[in-house]
This record gives sequence, structure tokens and C-alpha cells, in this order.
Amino acid sequence: MNTSSQPDQPRIALVTGATGAIGKAIARQIAAEPGYHVSLIARDARKAHSTVEEITRTTGNPHVTYQLADLSRQVSIQALAKSWPGPLHVLVNNAAASPRRRMETLEGIEMQFATNVLGYFWMMRAFEDILINTRDSRIVNVASYWAGDLDLDDLEFEHRSYHNGAAYRQSKQADRMLTAAFAERLSPFGVQVNACHPGDVNSRLSSDLGFGGHETPDQGAD
Repeated sequence: MNTSSQPDQPRIALVTGATGAIGKAIARQIAAEPGYHVSLIARDARKAHSTVEEITRTTGNPHVTYQLADLSRQVSIQALAKSWPGPLHVLVNNAAASPRRRMETLEGIEMQFATNVLGYFWMMRAFEDILINTRDSRIVNVASYWAGDLDLDDLEFEHRSYHNGAAYRQSKQADRMLTAAFAERLSPFGVQVNACHPGDVNSRLSSDLGFGGHETPDQGAD
């Protein structure tokens, strides 16, 4: 049973990709809920600082902070989890990339697979014990109803022509599968794990994928 959080203590939420359109809206909406402390995970300190100031100003919640991490690199995620100071009630895996040309991380992993799939996996594994030891904790993985065509024989487009839409679709299918696997793994410990589709939001990601998106970030966050 999860025991580390008492009812009168604040609930701690961590949102990845929190300087992007949907991530910022998610973080802001959580921060507007009474009793929540929110930590934003981002790669760019300038954007993160600006986002924290904006969310603090618009919600009146002074308990909004940021930490820097590269979600495409396991070592960065491990360092983040190792330095995490206390409980974690809500983990929102939202960070995503969809570069138009094939790119690799410093470890030689295709960028979309590293960020959109392994980033989710590494985050859930790194924070697993913390979530288990926090009462009423949950994970929300931002996936997509556009998911599909997962090619297990060529996850990183090493043997076929790279197309960012195809890479994105299979990454979101993998996220849905990871969600099902971790839900089964963590449910005995009281940790809920769910996936969601955030709608067709107008964002940099949607532009990179070649469609503008007709919904607002707040609609997606809802």
C-alpha cells in the first residue's frame, strides 16, 4: 500500500515537455487545482523559466518550479529521478519530437524513438519506486488516436526510408502498449497508468507533421 503522502500534504505533479503548447496547458491547468505543486521538465532553461513565471502569474500558485532534463537520454532521466526530493503523485509523460529528417541522439538512437518511446519507458522505470511509495499516484501517457503501423523489425528506420509521420504513428502505438504493460505491472501497488489522446492541437509538433491542428492547447489539456 502507498503510504508516503498524508491527506493534508500537497500533491506533486511532474509534467514533461512542459514548455510546448500542450505541456504548458497541462501544467497550468494542474497548477490551478487547489493543493498542487507542479514541476516542469524541459531542456531549455530560458523557456522553462519563462513558462514558470507565466503559470505562476496566471494561476496564483507560487509552487511551480522547473528542472532541466533531456528526455531522449537515459542518463539525464536517471539523474533527474536520483535528485527527486520527495513523493510524486502525478507523472504526465507528454514530451515528444517529430523531426522532419532522421536524427540520432548522442547514443546513436533515432530521435523520435528515443524521445517519444524510450523517454516514456525510462521515466516510468526511473520513478517507479517513488510512485509506488506515494499514496494515490498515477501516470498519464500522452499518446494519440493516430497510432499504428508499429514495425518491430525496424523501430528506428534503419532499413526503410524515414518519414516523420510514420515514425510518430508507431511511437504513439508503442506508448499505448507501454501504458498497458505498466498498468498491469503497477496496479498491484495502487499506481494507475492511463493513456490519452489530446485532440488535434495546433502546435509545433502538428506543424512538423504537416497539419495545423484545429484545437487549442487548453482543449487538448482538458
